Amino acid sequence: MPTSRNKKQEKSAGTFEESLAGLEEIVAAMENEELPLEDLVACYEKGSALLGRCETLLKGARERIELITLRNEDARNGGGTSGESVESGDEEEAENDDIRLF
Repeated sequence: MPTSRNKKQEKSAGTFEESLAGLEEIVAAMENEELPLEDLVACYEKGSALLGRCETLLKGARERIELITLRNEDARNGGGTSGESVESGDEEEAENDDIRLF
């Protein structure tokens, strides 16, 4: 279960683009600068966290796109089910997912 500290870190990590830019900066610094071992390890740790954030955001976007695609297929097929359904508690949230991707 995420702690309040993890939630704060996730929110402060920013958007996918910000996380990716931070990751690219870290990679460039590690490749082009002669950093002490301790700094390299710190950069690796921060980069690993940013990579995890990017992967989480991509996974969420992929799942939302799949849900939108399923809904569109259902609509084209007369509103039948496509094998996957949205749980009743998530229906309202799922409807809002069509509006925004992130």
